[in-house]
Amino acid sequence: MTEDPVAALRAGRAVILPTDTVYGLCALPEHEDVLYELKGRDRSKPVALLAADLDALVAAVPGLDPSVLEKYLPGPYTLVFGDVGVRVPNLPPGADAIVRAVGVVAATSANLSGGRPDPRRVEDIPEEIRAACGAIVDAGELPGVPSTVIDLTGREPRVLRQGAGPLPE
Repeated sequence: MTEDPVAALRAGRAVILPTDTVYGLCALPEHEDVLYELKGRDRSKPVALLAADLDALVAAVPGLDPSVLEKYLPGPYTLVFGDVGVRVPNLPPGADAIVRAVGVVAATSANLSGGRPDPRRVEDIPEEIRAACGAIVDAGELPGVPSTVIDLTGREPRVLRQGAGPLPE
């Protein structure tokens, strides 16, 4: 049916992985262009870096403060630091093993750009995206609400998108 997800990622292909919120379209960071092409996403909108744990995230993005990350992660948050967004979702077991095997992936929701619904099931992902991916990991129905995006660049956290994560205290 599809390739091994780790092999597909290492070959520069996109894969569809479940997260704790919605299905994500993922690629290795050096191949993130494929995500923009598949979604029709504006390149001025960065994709997030997603890791299976905080240690892998800090190793991939030098300068991140683990004590700040620990307030939100792991969980349904995307944290923005300047021009980089980062996530450590509570991944389903199959997706967790894949992301651990490659260290970190560039990720965005597995839908077309332009306000399309966030995919809670594999069937909700547009066929053109599914057909172009090297692998699809199906974990059944997910909550379907995207992560809460919080900009931590300034002195005070600023919510850019309210999503699955409650607002921080």
